[in-house]
Amino acid sequence: MKTKIHPILKEIAAIFGSHRQEVYLVGGAVRDLIRGEKPQDWDLATSARPEEVIAMFRTSVPRGKVIPTGIKHGTVTVHFKGHALEVTTFRTESDYRDGRHPDQVYFAATIEDDLSRRDFTMNAVALPLDGSEAVDPFGGAADIKKHLIRCVGNPAERFAEDGLRPLRGVRFASQLGFAIDQPTLAAINGALKVTAGVSPERVRDELDKIIGSPKPSIALRLMEETGLLQLILPELAGCRGIDQKGYHHFDVLDHSLLACDYAAKENYPHTVRLAALFHDLGKPSARKPDEDGIWTFHGHEAISAKMAKAILGRLRYPNAVIDETVHLIAEHMFHYEENWSDAAVRRFIIRAGEEHLENLYRLRLSDAYGMAGTEPDKKLLLPLISRVDQIMAGSRAFSLKDLAITGKDLMETGVKPGKTMGIILNELLETVLDDPAQNTREKLLEIAGNLNKRY
Repeated sequence: MKTKIHPILKEIAAIFGSHRQEVYLVGGAVRDLIRGEKPQDWDLATSARPEEVIAMFRTSVPRGKVIPTGIKHGTVTVHFKGHALEVTTFRTESDYRDGRHPDQVYFAATIEDDLSRRDFTMNAVALPLDGSEAVDPFGGAADIKKHLIRCVGNPAERFAEDGLRPLRGVRFASQLGFAIDQPTLAAINGALKVTAGVSPERVRDELDKIIGSPKPSIALRLMEETGLLQLILPELAGCRGIDQKGYHHFDVLDHSLLACDYAAKENYPHTVRLAALFHDLGKPSARKPDEDGIWTFHGHEAISAKMAKAILGRLRYPNAVIDETVHLIAEHMFHYEENWSDAAVRRFIIRAGEEHLENLYRLRLSDAYGMAGTEPDKKLLLPLISRVDQIMAGSRAFSLKDLAITGKDLMETGVKPGKTMGIILNELLETVLDDPAQNTREKLLEIAGNLNKRY
C-alpha cells in the first residue's frame, strides 16, 4: 500500500535521511490517509534518539524550534514551517504493574518493534516518508478499510497494560463509526479493575472526546454493554429501565443518549452536550406515581443538577464547565405560556442568565429530540425567544447594577449599610421588574424612603 505524502513531510524525511535516520508517519494521520481523509495532525516515529532529533533540527533548519514535550518517553515536538510535529523514538515498554504507566520505556531497534507495543491494529501502521510501502505487521490497513477496531495481539494483555485502552476503543467506535471486533469487546469487562485505577483526568479526556464525536451513543452503549458505564458513570447507568411512558417513548437512559446525540449532531457547545447527557440523572430518585398510576418526576432537575455537579467534580472538570453545565440542567424545565406577563419574562431572563439563554434553548431542543427520537419543531421556542428579544431590546434592568440608584445613594438618604440596604435594593429591583418605568432616581429614592421607614 502506497500513500501520497505531503511535501512538508518529504522535507522532514530529507532532514532525517541526511542524518541516516529512519522516520515514519504513524497514528491518526495514517488512519486518515487510508480512509481518504485529510490528516488533522502529524505524529512521527524515528530511529533517532530525542537528543539527536533536537540537534539535527537546530543545525539543519534555520531558527528551528524543538520542544522536549515528553523527552522521558522519547518524545519531542518539532516546529517546522508552521507545523507542529510530535516525534517519538522507536520504543518498547516493560510491564505495566499499575495498569497505567509502563514500568520502564526502552528505545527499540526497529519500527516493527515500536508498532508491536501499540493498542489497536489501526494504530499500528507506519508510512515511510519517502512514499514507499507501509509497514503493517498486524493487518491494520485492512482493519481500517473494514472499519474494525481490533487489539494488537491478545486483547486481555493489551488492556491489562493500560486501563484507558478499553475507553479509547469505545471512543474510537464513536469517533470513526467503526465496530469493535468480538474478542476485543469481550476482553473489556475483564479489564474493569485495571480501568478503575486510571486517573480521573484521563477518563475525563476520553469522555470529552466521546461527547465530541458525531454520535456519542455508540460509545456510551458499548460502555453499558461492557460494564464501563457502571464503573465510570454509575449514576447514568442507573437510569436504565426507568420508565417514562406517558411523556416519552424511551426510558431515561435511552432518552439521555438520544438527547446527547442530537446536541452532537447540531454541533452544540461542549457544556450543552454534557447537560444533555446528564439532565435527567435525578429522575430515578424523583419519580412517583400520580393518582392515575403514571410516573411523575417533579423536581428532578434540582436533583439532576446536584448529581451532575458531583460527577463533573469527580472527573476534575474546570469550575467554569461545571458551573455552566449544572446551571443549564437546573433551569432546563422552563414552561413558557403566552399569558406570561412581561415581568414573568424578565424574571425568566434573570433566572436563566442572559449569557446562558442560547444554550438553554439548545438543551431544550435536545431534550425534545430525546422524547421520541424525531426532529423537534424548532418553531416551538420562537414565541418565547421573540418575547425575550423584545424585553431585552427595551428595559435593561435585570440586576441591581442596572438600577438608577446605588447603595451610596441610599446611604445619603439615611439608609444604613448592611442587611436593611440589601433588602431595600432587592425590593427596588422587584419593583423595576414589574414596571421598568419606575427605574428613575427620583422614583426609586421615594420608594426606598418609604421602605426604610418600614424596616
